[in-house]
Amino acid sequence: MVARGLKRALLMSACLFTFMLPPAGSVAAAPAENLFAGLARSAPNLDPQVLRYALDATECAIRNGVTAPQRLAVIDFSLPSSEQRLWIFDLEKQSLLMRDLVAHGRNSGNLESTQFSNIEGSYQSSIGLFRAAESYRGKHGYSLRLDGLEPGFNDLARQRAIVIHGADYVDPSWVESYGRIGRSLGCPAVRQEITHQVVDNLKGGQLVFKYYPDKEWLAQSGLLNCGSRTVAGGPGGETVRGSGS
Repeated sequence: MVARGLKRALLMSACLFTFMLPPAGSVAAAPAENLFAGLARSAPNLDPQVLRYALDATECAIRNGVTAPQRLAVIDFSLPSSEQRLWIFDLEKQSLLMRDLVAHGRNSGNLESTQFSNIEGSYQSSIGLFRAAESYRGKHGYSLRLDGLEPGFNDLARQRAIVIHGADYVDPSWVESYGRIGRSLGCPAVRQEITHQVVDNLKGGQLVFKYYPDKEWLAQSGLLNCGSRTVAGGPGGETVRGSGS
């Protein structure tokens, strides 16, 4: 009986230890609140509510089959383009890798972005959660393709050629001259000097979250309201459904 009890205790201890070990490369590398607290400390200038939305959407996407990322980019389009509104986090280390400028689409606004679209040819930015896919070299040089994970809000990103690329108009000198940086055709363009760093940190399945307090998106996003709504981005890129939990 003693031997059996000891064996059971050891088994339970082993199971508990296994349960406590986080999966490598997962956003679940720490309890949700610990992860949030660690990232918030590393980025005190990022609105905590925006960070919570980004982590909630990421958790829901993972729950529905999206591969857990090691890094997460957050873009806060509620801030003017003259401010550094791009953050890239290392989720495993709970650290900020970089913060910098990022452009919005020319038809989304001037200094501030207020209009967003999922329509090809709109020249507007789109919001929500994206999966950063493959890097490539195109007319803008080294670039990164994005796949939108939210039907109706950004799932036409690849069709629209919404990519991360470098641009000369994304530069502090533009802010000094014009009070804002230049605008793209809908892409989240970054400074030429950091393009390789951004692309290499995000390519191959990392996640990008673009925020704006759009009432329709906040109410209807399947990733922010992780229930029975349809969300995209499961294995193979097919549409999957919320877990209901």
